[in-house]
Amino acid sequence: MKASRRGPVSVVEPVDQGTAALVPDRDRPEGWTLLVEGVPQSHVDLGDPTYLEFEYMRRIASVIDAAGPAGSPLRVLHLGGGALTLPRYLEATRPRSHQRVVERDAALIALVRRVLPLPRGADLRVRVADARAAVEGTRDAAFDLVIADVYKGAQMPGAVSSVEFAAQVARILRPGGLYAVNVADLPPLAFSRIQAATLRTAFPDVCVVAEAGTLRGRRYGNVVLAAATRPDGLPVDRLAAAARRDPFPARVLHGIDLDRFISGARPMTDADAQDSPAPPPALLT
Repeated sequence: MKASRRGPVSVVEPVDQGTAALVPDRDRPEGWTLLVEGVPQSHVDLGDPTYLEFEYMRRIASVIDAAGPAGSPLRVLHLGGGALTLPRYLEATRPRSHQRVVERDAALIALVRRVLPLPRGADLRVRVADARAAVEGTRDAAFDLVIADVYKGAQMPGAVSSVEFAAQVARILRPGGLYAVNVADLPPLAFSRIQAATLRTAFPDVCVVAEAGTLRGRRYGNVVLAAATRPDGLPVDRLAAAARRDPFPARVLHGIDLDRFISGARPMTDADAQDSPAPPPALLT
């Protein structure tokens, strides 16, 4: 998209899930924020794809960084596309990675690809499909890493929150593979506690990464869960170090600390699956 003398202007268009807006970042010449129905979804800096504005994406990036030797390519499945921020990050930090993206909003992906072009030569393909159906149709041990940031509006659908879905994700990961999922939750983080318990039914090693105030139930926020297909498979020390260095430092809950966080929460099954809680109305205005 060509910029005028005053710089690029916002692009607002209808998409399958409502109305999307791509808004230029006044502080970063090639930065853009994607909003859907007024809710910020992604931020991209075309000039520096390693710059991650949203803290939950930095938490997930720490999982990407620890998923193998620095710079080595990975086979990655992204569930939820948004502005394709993390695929761009992966291509910049791990060139030649084999990346597949599943996004159900075809009009949104068309808008993003037109206004924010993808890196040339990247092995990155986007499929318009339902996330759960795509996972169920994937062969065993196909990926090193699965990243889930699946939202219907501002809520994570119950269909990707259940024991049965977690088992399907574990099935398509290779031995030693990792799963990272973004959960947006309200105090007292009941949904996140249930999700941690749910992942433990399918993965032998699970942790939670979040800002301390969110963990204390002080505010609505993002909780990132990471899981490994092998016992002691999570790079917990590296994740904790990255969390401490962040501009908004976070904590990693693992082992006994995770037991306390779950505190008796029961896993969610397909039979009782629910969407994550809606955000406070003030965040949508």
